Amino acid sequence: MEWKVNREADKPLYQQIFEFIEEKIAYGEFPPGSLLPSERKLAEQLNVNRMTIVHVYDELQASGLVQRKKGSGTQVSTHKWGVLPKGVTNWRKYVEGGSFLPTYPLIRHIREAAKRMENGFDLASGELSADLFPTRILQSSFTKALFPDDLGYEHPQGHLPFRETVAAYMKSYHHIDTTSSSVLITSGAQQALYLLTQCLLSPGDAIAFEAPSYCYSLPLFQSTGLRIFGLQVDAHGINPDDIVSLHRKHQIRMVFLNPTYQNPTGTVLTDKRRKKVLEISTELGIPIVEDDPFSLLSFEDKSHSPIKSFDESGNVLYIGSLSKVVASSLRIGWLIGPQSVINRLADARQQMDFGLSIFPQLIANQFIQSTEFPKHLKILRQELLDRRNEMISALQEILDEKVDFTVPNGGLHIWCKINQNVDDQQLVEEGIKNNILFMPGSVYGFPNGYARFTYARLKRESINEAISRFADALSRI
Repeated sequence: MEWKVNREADKPLYQQIFEFIEEKIAYGEFPPGSLLPSERKLAEQLNVNRMTIVHVYDELQASGLVQRKKGSGTQVSTHKWGVLPKGVTNWRKYVEGGSFLPTYPLIRHIREAAKRMENGFDLASGELSADLFPTRILQSSFTKALFPDDLGYEHPQGHLPFRETVAAYMKSYHHIDTTSSSVLITSGAQQALYLLTQCLLSPGDAIAFEAPSYCYSLPLFQSTGLRIFGLQVDAHGINPDDIVSLHRKHQIRMVFLNPTYQNPTGTVLTDKRRKKVLEISTELGIPIVEDDPFSLLSFEDKSHSPIKSFDESGNVLYIGSLSKVVASSLRIGWLIGPQSVINRLADARQQMDFGLSIFPQLIANQFIQSTEFPKHLKILRQELLDRRNEMISALQEILDEKVDFTVPNGGLHIWCKINQNVDDQQLVEEGIKNNILFMPGSVYGFPNGYARFTYARLKRESINEAISRFADALSRI
């Protein structure tokens, strides 16, 4: 194949190869029914990783351009749609032309591998395992929930009784004073982030969030055309003075923080630094977005008060969610802020979908008010603590000096530094071959050589084997 990939181009290698083959098929140079080179042969010809070609061929198959059969290789589709004759819409061009960027290829690859993997070990998914979901209690909550007489469109901010429950919950669990009028119910934390970036910021605006951060894995920030700057995380969270420095250089418009059991590092921003962040926010007029999914998952006797609990000026927009403490598919979260902001976001969300479904709100409302909710939290914390301890033991015994990590006092993750030179893509591929999934540090804006392990997704008895499989994958690169 007389063609070379351009390693200096901004376009990913797999996309360059896809478009090259797509063009050959469209022009009839690879006619219907013809065989494409094997994955290994094409990888050798183009001097790329074999898994890159696997990804390309998977995408070609998903687009209907090729057919793949075990033992028969990869064949150009014989169907009319597959060869893209004149007059047939090339949907890929439209898909890639939108302003909302797709999920990063490496993350998408890990998620696709999770779907295909049988009897695998998933340390990548940032959610609870099925046995930790309070399914029976949720079923009971749905039975006990009082349905409103009117099942028409709900209030744009969400079901009023549930917003009142959230306001009481915030006071009880987080010492935050708010009212139902300052609460917007969302379908999880990410919808809240999406609404904030779409409604309160403009292309070219500068924002800051932690480095590393889960936010780096969300293309919604880049899709909006925002300029992103990192705040380095140490053992006590970010240094508030770095906000001042970034603002001087780049006129930061908004700061996004996950101060309690930060994802992925597990660090906790100290109270002193929280108050300093708030002082700087007030002085410079920079709003703080506080994402707080993990604070109820503390293994410590003391709780960590959100930045919002110190906020007397309305500078902090607080995002909460039930995804990490109840069930991810319940799709319930909330955003708390000044009423003018809440009204603006509610209006935008109403344009999108006329409001959330009433049913998850009814279930969540009943569950949070019940005596079962604090019992569930107590059981969940203990189970997560046991799994964390199991993973710590496995890391120490199996990987020993090959990794460094700090023991988190809450949350779902352990952040590891790998003490050898590794390529994230290669390590992920070796892991997939060995039926072990994890999240590499590069998807969170960090260089190669870091990994996030989620101890909440596997049962205790599987964690040792999972770390053993990761160690084996690491030894083969």
